[in-house]
Amino acid sequence: MTTLLPPARPAHVAAARKTGDAALRVLSPEDFATARAEITQWDGYAPTPLISLGALASRIGVGEIHYKHEGPRFGLGSFKALGGSYSAQRVLQREVSHRLGHEVSLSDIRDGTYADTVAEITLVSATDGNHGRSLAWGCQRYGVPCRIYIHAEVSEGRAAAMRELGADVIRIDGDYDESVRLAKDEAEANGWFVVSDTSWPGYSLPPRDVMAGYGVMVQEICDAMPEAPTHVFLQGGVGGLAAGVAAALRQYWGDTAPRVIIVEPELAACLFESAKSGQATNVAIAEETIMAGLSCGEPSELAWEILAEEAGDFLTIPDTLVGPTVRLLARPLEGDPDIEAGESAVAGLAALIALRESADLSADLGIDNRSRVLLIGSEGVTDPEIFEMIMEGRDAA
Repeated sequence: MTTLLPPARPAHVAAARKTGDAALRVLSPEDFATARAEITQWDGYAPTPLISLGALASRIGVGEIHYKHEGPRFGLGSFKALGGSYSAQRVLQREVSHRLGHEVSLSDIRDGTYADTVAEITLVSATDGNHGRSLAWGCQRYGVPCRIYIHAEVSEGRAAAMRELGADVIRIDGDYDESVRLAKDEAEANGWFVVSDTSWPGYSLPPRDVMAGYGVMVQEICDAMPEAPTHVFLQGGVGGLAAGVAAALRQYWGDTAPRVIIVEPELAACLFESAKSGQATNVAIAEETIMAGLSCGEPSELAWEILAEEAGDFLTIPDTLVGPTVRLLARPLEGDPDIEAGESAVAGLAALIALRESADLSADLGIDNRSRVLLIGSEGVTDPEIFEMIMEGRDAA
């Protein structure tokens, strides 16, 4: 059998999982229910497809592969549409309520009932691309000024997409974590409001709302699956996606919830290092990964609180696996549908294919020919130029 990807064995660490109720306490069922009730009322809402990759599953020796394809989400091409826009709406709800001295509803913000007050509020965030695009889209819908901070390596295509949605885009010379710090500092100096997907001491409501929004995606997955997957591979980044999905799966499936495996670029492995140390741990980004949405050196403390209990395994993969995996989805094995995926979307699939080349690593993770694997295809083609480069094979170092 010819290999599907270049030879590479993912690095693995098995975490000493803590016991507790973070999956219910940090994100409550009510948090998820409120987000679901609101987001499903938005214009253009429709569940994204959960795609079965039967031929690929047979080829690599697992029972099932289910790929949640977020490319069609609200026309923005990413799961982030569920988080950033919803969190912005919640920030506006709280601030308008404060300014007017009485409670306003999410539907009031959605319907423009307090448009004049909303227009006086400025929302800001740092982004690698997709979160900022979601926030810019939400701000455009609500009539809110929006400032997005991006780092030096964010592609111009992603910056242009945010500008087209009306955001002021500020590019800095540093990395993602430096853009987060600048967004926070300038917001504090100017009375703006940060809508971030990462938390820090004293700042937790917006990132909690971001993760609650991701629960809409999980509910769609659970509605489409007659039984729980045995494993779920979740991209790292700051940890918000992974924590939100892990918590929602635990709440839905209970004791039969899948084994949670976190996957990160080896160039940006803050959750991997956190698992090794047993606490949220920052890492320095020395070189940017092609998986732009996962290039984060500082984990969200709120997300880590959940992952410390729900995730038992952490993997890192090299960038060399990304391009071949993107091409494999776009030019699939016979019998599987073609999928156009972005570079950050394929981390879990790349790790799964690579680890199936290792009998001992497969055994460590409990993966065999009966495993039902869930993957989150977190983005579609959010930068056409990068996708074209990958499809032409120009991603190889």
